[in-house]
Amino acid sequence: MISEPSHPGHPVAPVASGAQTLTLARPDDWHLHLRDGEVLRDVVSDSARQFGRAIIMPNLKPPVLTTADALAYRGRIVEALRACGLSQADFQPLMTLYLTDNTAPAEIRRAKDSGVVHGVKLYPAGATTHSDAGVTDLLAHCRAVLDEMQRVGLPLLVHGEVTDPAVDLFDREAVFIDRVMRPLRQAYPALKVVFEHLTTAEGVAYVRQAEGPVAATITAHHLLYNRNALFKGGLRPHWYCLPVLKRERHRLALLDAATSGEARFFLGTDSAPHPRGAKEQDCGCAGCYTARHAMALYAAAFESVGRLDRLEAFASLNGPGFYGLPVNAGMLTLTREPEVVPDTLPMGGDELVPLAAGEALAWRVVA
Repeated sequence: MISEPSHPGHPVAPVASGAQTLTLARPDDWHLHLRDGEVLRDVVSDSARQFGRAIIMPNLKPPVLTTADALAYRGRIVEALRACGLSQADFQPLMTLYLTDNTAPAEIRRAKDSGVVHGVKLYPAGATTHSDAGVTDLLAHCRAVLDEMQRVGLPLLVHGEVTDPAVDLFDREAVFIDRVMRPLRQAYPALKVVFEHLTTAEGVAYVRQAEGPVAATITAHHLLYNRNALFKGGLRPHWYCLPVLKRERHRLALLDAATSGEARFFLGTDSAPHPRGAKEQDCGCAGCYTARHAMALYAAAFESVGRLDRLEAFASLNGPGFYGLPVNAGMLTLTREPEVVPDTLPMGGDELVPLAAGEALAWRVVA
């Protein structure tokens, strides 16, 4: 039997005496859930105060299926920013479409021509929150759409897990590589693909070795915690996400990739707000809310291996390079001052529990 360390990871770097600052080009979040309505208005400022742009996930109810849907959702995000005293100059939402078995190639052309849609999201049906309308068989049903995406250069953003109930939950990313990613890359070698929220050593090895335009986002929680965090002192639903936290060897592989400086790896929080009651029940929702302290969490991860000097590449440079966008003109500064993560945050008339609630982080965003 393979043993694991008893600790869940390295969530907090020690706070050193004396002031210290870290300044980098304003980062972007290449995987973000903002939800809609009152929830959107409560959470959007948490991301906007740190990030210049974010790829916005389309798994609303109903999902963002068309360019018209994406434009309307973008309008609601802009209105929510205004309600917080912010604007698109502070934070630019980059929209996505939700891929289904019935998405039409003409919709891909409209999306590309819109200038506001920057990717198409593959959710294998049933893989995660609000994924019931997702794709049942990518290469059986979506070849015409994939042809058009490859032709116009619109990236495919994949939730990289199979949903076969015969496959162990902890193996679903590795099996996805063999069953979906390899055939996909063989059929569409020029298609831009982002393997989102990478969680395994196998995933890291695949992204490093894959030919063609392949990249991956990595979350702060997968860098900081292994699966023991789910059970530390009891069942901890606010550490439950999909893809689920993995063994310590996978966390270390992710940390090595993120801090390597390699251009294929970049920041994507996968921050996902859920009401406290929806997490703390007998069938709790998957998703960790990290937006409020995202950059402090990433700084802790990079500092844990002495690679703070490589945070800017991961957070600010690699993502724009892959998506063909300019690096943000502004800067972001963090200071080494302890900040305690609040126990709860407001969420659309309810409350949510952020990841690492009650813990003291060594870094805080100051500008």
